[in-house]
Amino acid sequence: MAYWYDVEKKEVVESDRGMFHGKLMGPYDTPEQARNALETAAQRTAQWDKDNEKWDNG
Repeated sequence: MAYWYDVEKKEVVESDRGMFHGKLMGPYDTPEQARNALETAAQRTAQWDKDNEKWDNG
């Protein structure tokens, strides 16, 4: 089973099939991971920004 986070409805969606409609993030292995999708994305973006800065500044 896969879990998705619906950004518009702010809820976790469970589905066996790929979900490609609406504003969904995922898939995730657990409902907890899906619930934390926005926080996870923000953390990853912050890390990528730091990595890019290091790359750009050598």
